[in-house]
Amino acid sequence: MIKHTYLPAILFLSAILFSCKKDIADQQAVTNSSVEDFYTETSLPVQTPVSYDINPNIGGYLEALPASYAKHKGKKYPLIIFLHGQGELGNGTTDLYKVADNAIPKLIQNHQFPANFVVNNKPSQFIVISPQFKAWPLSADIDAVLNYAIAKYHIDTMKVYVCGLSMGGGGTWDYTIDYGKRLAAIVPISGASWPTTDKALKIAQSGVCVWAFHNQDDPTVPSWYSVDYVSYINSSTPRLPARLTIFPVSGHDAWTTATDPNYKEKGKNIYQWMLSKRNTNY
Repeated sequence: MIKHTYLPAILFLSAILFSCKKDIADQQAVTNSSVEDFYTETSLPVQTPVSYDINPNIGGYLEALPASYAKHKGKKYPLIIFLHGQGELGNGTTDLYKVADNAIPKLIQNHQFPANFVVNNKPSQFIVISPQFKAWPLSADIDAVLNYAIAKYHIDTMKVYVCGLSMGGGGTWDYTIDYGKRLAAIVPISGASWPTTDKALKIAQSGVCVWAFHNQDDPTVPSWYSVDYVSYINSSTPRLPARLTIFPVSGHDAWTTATDPNYKEKGKNIYQWMLSKRNTNY
């Protein structure tokens, strides 16, 4: 029989042993999580058409997932929402193939989108959701896509990015004005949105990071749209200065070069640049 005088000591030692085991388990969990977060993918992402009414203006989308997505159920992935141009409007079912005509969905479809993007020696993979709009998208439409994606997929909400071209580039600007605090970074390309100082101030105040692209002699959406947006943002004390790339060429298509993984500035393509940005509002 154990005397009562020894019970406090025994209980104290038991508590220490339990605490040590818990600390070791917590450290192992952190280590395992770190390994899980930065696994190297061995196959290219898989893009699948999904006909689903996200809201009345969206009847479907292209879903691109890392090849090993199903094997890593505890991992949270960075998300790119890609917004197409006006020429790719459609019903989300029989028209859904149009979304892959340009830029990121086209790269994925043609097996030209890398399996991994390496930043600071750590490989990462994206989930890419490319909705098809029936009419010009409003901010509420794009927000519905983000809410749907977070509910359905394993999304790292600190690493949500929006990239769009032409109409979709305008949608990227406009969504950021209204919901910028939900995003880490945006890449508007040839964006069809009229810039104002009030709009730019809202973008700057959201804390979102910006890298805009445009062709100098764009006959469809003038390049001064992007020039003025970036200038106004940088005059509004943003968290980080907005970036602007103007290609010294004519034509509307700045997205083929901008979204090419081989195109880099300061050692990073847009995907590596995105991954270097986190949402500071969380």
